[in-house]
Amino acid sequence: MKRSAQILPSRVRPLLLALSLGLAAPLAMAGQAGAAKPAAASQARADIVDTAVAAGQFKTLAAALQAAGLVDTLKSAGPFTVFAPTDAAFAALPAGTVENLLKPENKDQLVAVLTYHVVSGRYPAARVAGMTEAATVNGAKLDIQASGNAVSVGDARVVTADVNASNGVIHVIDKVLIPGT
Repeated sequence: MKRSAQILPSRVRPLLLALSLGLAAPLAMAGQAGAAKPAAASQARADIVDTAVAAGQFKTLAAALQAAGLVDTLKSAGPFTVFAPTDAAFAALPAGTVENLLKPENKDQLVAVLTYHVVSGRYPAARVAGMTEAATVNGAKLDIQASGNAVSVGDARVVTADVNASNGVIHVIDKVLIPGT
């Protein structure tokens, strides 16, 4: 496979990589209503940041991670569990919230919000569903509720679970989690 991939046109390689990692289908379902859907099991080769960027629906999250200076941290060995809000989740925040958080003078607040979405360690959906809370990287506890196939963290629903990355796992959520709310 590696040998044949080397002779493919460069524009085909990213598509093959996404398909081989099982990213295209699981992350495409993130905006759909319904119970949390487990992503297809795959041998993850990309880290959390690259996996999210490749999905295409985490542009706001990627920009926020860059503004907060957290990209290198989430590209490190980890492992991490990230409850990742989609672009639609960020768009649902009150008008001006994202723009305000991205201002350099609000970096500490942005870091607090983003690290509230991260748990140190690899927690697949089956393990998360058995928990009632998790300690986030920002130090606050995140409430977890499971009922049937549905899992909620804070006031967000997990819409796609177990998107594997080389340094952890991503669970896609439908809202941005704000500490203290």
